[in-house]
Amino acid sequence: MSSGAPCTSVCWSDLAGFGWASTRSASEDVAGLGNYGLWGTRHSVGMEVLDRLARQLAVAEGWRVDKRCCADVALATAHGLELVLLKPRRFMNLNGLSVASAAEIYSLGPEDIYLVHDDLDKALGKVAIKLGGSASSFEMTRLRIGIGRPEGDVTVSNYVLSPFTAGEREKLEQILVQAVTCLLEHIQSRVPTEPGDRG
Repeated sequence: MSSGAPCTSVCWSDLAGFGWASTRSASEDVAGLGNYGLWGTRHSVGMEVLDRLARQLAVAEGWRVDKRCCADVALATAHGLELVLLKPRRFMNLNGLSVASAAEIYSLGPEDIYLVHDDLDKALGKVAIKLGGSASSFEMTRLRIGIGRPEGDVTVSNYVLSPFTAGEREKLEQILVQAVTCLLEHIQSRVPTEPGDRG
């Protein structure tokens, strides 16, 4: 079971030997990180974003289990790019194995991958997108969803593995909408511009 540590602790350094594609792909992989099966918990909010994204792209019924990468996968299209939506069927600390396997299957490089995950250091409702996260996570783009820090004597592990409160859940729908909008706008910004489409 996951230790409950922030998802930035996923052991991306263990993935250096995978067969990353050497050139930019016409596809993007959007991976919602979390603890598979622990739905509704703060640590799995990345997977909730993926479910919301799938609904918006009309592929909510398209999730299929892909045993090759141990993940739920749905294929979609946005702004002319093929999207591989991914929810690893593993606990958080092993999510990276599913992401790397999917990258091999779909011939994706690190720069073609979005990681969507919770962030303790951002207040609930804050959404931010950032290129890369650390030297060990290559150049994957991260969409960070703020969940805030626990108050009182609640441990971080218990906090991230607990469900959102009723009050937080009321705010969550708008947060998911904001996260999906931010993600799609960033994807659109990466679509190559045709020479005649600049004006």
